[in-house]
Amino acid sequence: MTRRRWIADELTGDRATLRGQNAYHLARVLRAKVGQQFDILADSRLRQARILMLSDDRVEFELGDEVPAPGLPVEITLLLSIFKFDRMEWVLEKATELGVASIVPVIARRTETHLASAAVKRVDRWQRIVHEAAQQARRASLPEVARPEKLNVVLADGGPGIVLAEAEQEILLKKVLADMKAGKTIRLAVGPEGGWTNDELETFQKAQWRAASLGKNILRAETAAIAALAVAISELT
Repeated sequence: MTRRRWIADELTGDRATLRGQNAYHLARVLRAKVGQQFDILADSRLRQARILMLSDDRVEFELGDEVPAPGLPVEITLLLSIFKFDRMEWVLEKATELGVASIVPVIARRTETHLASAAVKRVDRWQRIVHEAAQQARRASLPEVARPEKLNVVLADGGPGIVLAEAEQEILLKKVLADMKAGKTIRLAVGPEGGWTNDELETFQKAQWRAASLGKNILRAETAAIAALAVAISELT
């Protein structure tokens, strides 16, 4: 049986620490004991760990040997346009569970102004959401959540990819993935409520991105993001 896996909040040498809610859950709910062993993800390494000390708000581990853990089957960077935070945060959680490698929040033309201005202050919360989702999914890596940026800045930093576009009616994402021979690394962009503007789609085109569709139905942003990730993971693994 696979041991319960945690992501360290602190790391000092061969000592790792859980704090707050995770510590409370381990001490009070799971009733862990000193000497009990778990797996701990610390500094991008999965290692065996033995409890040295625990209290309701802090659990300290001694780290041991590294645990073999497969990497992600496909490295997907999700460019996620900023939309209503409650639904966007649901995407962050589910994308992490599915195995996304990194998430880049994008300030699009149709991103509401108050959401764009508030997004930078949400990054810490978003990182906590993916931390908890990665731990729940027993991932061996923690997705990165980048600082929100405007589309032109994001596209200037990296290679081409695939953009989901309502204007594209014929070419399905599955076909674009096959045509691009994307291998195991891909960038995938999902627009905001209302979709990308024509100017933004031209910007993608100039950056050598391919437009793709998920079908004729108009999907909400959060539905499109998860459906696209599921298709990409299925096709590339």
